[in-house]
Amino acid sequence: MRPARPTVFLIASWSVFIGGLIVITLLVPAGNFRRTAADLFMCLIPLFANSCLLYNAASPYRRRNTFWMLMAMGCTVWLFGHLVMTYQRVEGGSQVRPSFLADSLFFLHTVPFMAALALAPHARKMRETLRYGLLDFFLLTLLWFYVYVFTAMPWKMAYPDPALFRVRDYDAYMVENIVVVCGFAYLFWNARGGWKKIYGHLFGATSLYLAAFVTAHSAVMQGYPFAGTLLVVPVMSAFVWMATAGILARRTELEPEPLDANLRRDKQWPVHLAMLGVLAAPLLAIWSTLFSTAPPAVRQFRLLATLFAIVGATAIIFYRQHLVYIERTGLVHDLWGSLENVKRLQTHFVQSEKLASLGQLAAGAAHEINNPLTAILGYSEVLTAENPAESRPHTLGVKIREQARRTKELVNNLLSFARQVPAEKQLLDLNTVLTGAVQLRNLDLREKQIRIELENRSILPAVHGDPNQLLQVFYHLISNAVDAMGAAGGGVLLIRTLRERNNVVIEFSDTGPGLKEPEKVFDPFYTTKPVGKGTGLGLSICYGVMQEHGGSIMGFNRPEGGCTFRLELPAVLAVFPQTPPLPPVTVHMR
Repeated sequence: MRPARPTVFLIASWSVFIGGLIVITLLVPAGNFRRTAADLFMCLIPLFANSCLLYNAASPYRRRNTFWMLMAMGCTVWLFGHLVMTYQRVEGGSQVRPSFLADSLFFLHTVPFMAALALAPHARKMRETLRYGLLDFFLLTLLWFYVYVFTAMPWKMAYPDPALFRVRDYDAYMVENIVVVCGFAYLFWNARGGWKKIYGHLFGATSLYLAAFVTAHSAVMQGYPFAGTLLVVPVMSAFVWMATAGILARRTELEPEPLDANLRRDKQWPVHLAMLGVLAAPLLAIWSTLFSTAPPAVRQFRLLATLFAIVGATAIIFYRQHLVYIERTGLVHDLWGSLENVKRLQTHFVQSEKLASLGQLAAGAAHEINNPLTAILGYSEVLTAENPAESRPHTLGVKIREQARRTKELVNNLLSFARQVPAEKQLLDLNTVLTGAVQLRNLDLREKQIRIELENRSILPAVHGDPNQLLQVFYHLISNAVDAMGAAGGGVLLIRTLRERNNVVIEFSDTGPGLKEPEKVFDPFYTTKPVGKGTGLGLSICYGVMQEHGGSIMGFNRPEGGCTFRLELPAVLAVFPQTPPLPPVTVHMR
């Protein structure tokens, strides 16, 4: 059976990089050429690890992507440090000591690993957004850099002592790598499934690197050379092992796991650790100044390093807190807005209950009203039938019949508007529905300087919709226009129906003050009416009804003043409503 492609790729990677490094160290004669060849070949291995780790940074989970990018960043920082040291060896010879830049890069390459550990991508977090993650990373980097400068750098820059510097550099680097190894061990212990396997490989790789570093340091302290010898093989094997973890992660299901309910989520221990380090910095400065037996130059160097660290860390912390304050302030404002919306919604519910009660009352009263109306219509028919056409009784009978029919039609419109029935779509004549909405809204316009003009085409295609829902949409748009024109002292609302291509179009154009923010009128809870006058839900409901009917609604201001709401509903082609067409009519009320 042929091995899987990832297995072949892994075997080839180990063979090429580790095998090639062994070949260079064993077959190339000792000297500068072998050291240079080994150093250059060693640059390829962390670059390969970087590529394999970054290959996983394209998932839907932002924390997982950041985890792999930080792991790759750690390999890249080590690569930069090695490049700087290789360049210095090529330029100055094998006896040149690594510069401050090379030492700092080698020391700081584990800081991205620590930041990656803090993300714990295997656990399902409250949110995937990484708030202030970059600032937290800067704080963590500043903390460890200060530890390194305080511990080791005085013996290289302020009071040169190569032997003591190597000891302090080794101690600080050991502590840093032990933190990383313990972190991966902790994640390996707590994770399950695919993440457990990946953490296991990363724990193995970092443990191998730590063991290889200890072995190499001991050999170098005893006088054995490091560059170009077999001592580099375990160190480079750790990077190939990290690349192996990246390759296996691509083939493994790495879904976030739910945390236990009793555990706190989104712990931000890196920033807490950095803040603790900032608070501990003055104590270290006091110890160095008052109790340390180091030379004065070393103590002064440490004091200056502490002051710079405190200033830098405090600036980052203050800026972070400023961002936190801005975010919390925005959340408070959003909370107050939500509370206001809840109050408006409660008011709307109360009004809805009142309307429902009114509808039930109207339904009960309708029977009592319709009974005398039926009697009135019957007596009017008797008057018109028993008297000549030109006689006074006949004329009075005709007038009584017209007013009784008008009253009955208004009662039916009111019942249709208030009735709570399930949506039931049917073929409709929009002219009839629109005329009913206008007549219903005209009831309270007798004392207002407002006129409603209805211009409808005599023949319109039928539409498929629910008459009650469309009646409420038309009534709400008319009421909005009446309210706007009432605040302006009066005006004219022109309602037109027409056909455009395969749609039936209804336009409501008023002469009011217009829309203040046309792009927001359909947002829930957006209203320009005073408190208690509206909830801001009407137009959003109208928008939903039109969407449900397969149509559209839009509002815009007209150049000559006022605004227009344009409704489009798909027409049922070649089908016309069963109700008789209505002639163009102008309905007005002064």
